[in-house]
Amino acid sequence: MSDTVFQIIAMVIYMSAMLLIGWYSYRKTSSLNDYMLGGRDLHPAVAALSAGAADMSGWLLMGLPGAIYATGLVEAWIAVGLTIGAWLNWKLVAPRLRAYTQEANDSITVPSFLENRLRDRSRLLRIVSGLIILIFFTFYVSSGMVAGGVFMQSSFGLDYRTGMLIVAAVTICYTLFGGFLAVSYTDFVQGAMMAAALIAVPVVGLFKLGGFGEVTSLVQASDAAAGLDRMALLPSPMTQVAAIGIISALAWGLGYFGQPHIIVRFMALRSTAEARAGRRIGIGWMLFAVCGAIATALVGAAWYQKNGLTLEDPETVYIKMGQILFHPLIAGFMLAAVLAAIMSTVSSQLLVTSSALVEDIYKALNRNARQDDHYVLMGRLAVLGVALIAGAMAWTQNDTILALVAFAWAGFGASFGPVVLLSLFWRKLSAAGALASMVTGAVVVGWFGNVDGGPWHIFDYYEILPGFVAALLVGWLVSLASYTHDDRVQHEFSTTMETVKHAHD
Repeated sequence: MSDTVFQIIAMVIYMSAMLLIGWYSYRKTSSLNDYMLGGRDLHPAVAALSAGAADMSGWLLMGLPGAIYATGLVEAWIAVGLTIGAWLNWKLVAPRLRAYTQEANDSITVPSFLENRLRDRSRLLRIVSGLIILIFFTFYVSSGMVAGGVFMQSSFGLDYRTGMLIVAAVTICYTLFGGFLAVSYTDFVQGAMMAAALIAVPVVGLFKLGGFGEVTSLVQASDAAAGLDRMALLPSPMTQVAAIGIISALAWGLGYFGQPHIIVRFMALRSTAEARAGRRIGIGWMLFAVCGAIATALVGAAWYQKNGLTLEDPETVYIKMGQILFHPLIAGFMLAAVLAAIMSTVSSQLLVTSSALVEDIYKALNRNARQDDHYVLMGRLAVLGVALIAGAMAWTQNDTILALVAFAWAGFGASFGPVVLLSLFWRKLSAAGALASMVTGAVVVGWFGNVDGGPWHIFDYYEILPGFVAALLVGWLVSLASYTHDDRVQHEFSTTMETVKHAHD
């Protein structure tokens, strides 16, 4: 059999496994809480790996190794920022959000939590935040579909639209029927695949190249020929522009506090106490995966130097090394890991978008209470509807959609991050302060993201940094001016803090 046939077999096995998980999850889903939050019964290992897989997408297997291969370790600062941000998110947000969302009227989405936490009777906060999620994540889902189509086109020679439809159909199917449990379980498998693949490539490559010393020598020889210094962590010379680049890369970590598709995993944990186990597993996975991605790039540079070959597209270094080092069937599963990274992010964002549409907009505007099975049906229809809109946007391959991802990360991080932190750590946050904070974050990110230069290159910083700081400051100031005491809010806050304290004892 040809290499392509082996790779197709691996892809079929992978996709079939995802559909089986979706069917299994469908049988365990009966209520809206099950569909949107898995009944708050998520094992910490599943929560940790699913959060990581939903976060990293194809950047981990292609973007990061490609950047390291092309430029060197100076490109790793974004990975450092993300790792620190993820650890802080698990440490600071996870236990409090798990406890507080249950205490605040058993909230199952971030917007519903903010409304319940702040007693916003106008429903404006819930609807506005739901609309932000709906709009941005529809573009996010569309960008994932574009990535899936491009992947199938470049890997198997399929027509872009055919490849996109295959990836979209499988992802929609298990998300629509299995809901949160399907998304979390498939993300767990996909996260394990990603980490295993990123560890296997450099380990086998090191063995075949003769060890660390030989790889280092070959990388240095490759650097000399290309005029690079891949092993340097800092640019030389360290200019103001270079320093801004490093600070901006580290600032990516701030985005974690406001990503609904990541922090919803914290809300679904079985208990507050299990946030600690989730943090250890999640950060352990992240360190293995990121270090594996960096090592894959360096081993790839050494391999191509030793064999006198040139890699035309640095972002394919992981795929090419997998094909070189392993049997075609194993290489096929490594290709599947790239698809897994794309699909895990799409499914998570698709479900959060559905929850925003049903739980935060439909239920907020429709005052008539319905049975749970009605809302589960609406949730499934919302998944299908959002997917169809995202697919229509992705039907013509459009690079501007892909470029929106970094902008949307900043938008979510600055809009929701400060509000989430203030709601969990400060008793006096008001509904007006939360709304002003969200709007400020979005506006500042939009402003900075479309301007360059300025005095002292101030507009060259990644827009999440000024957006996050401005939103935090505005939320604090407006809350000071508009806060009114509410005994029930104070009681909920105190009860939540007691729950968190006992969980740490």
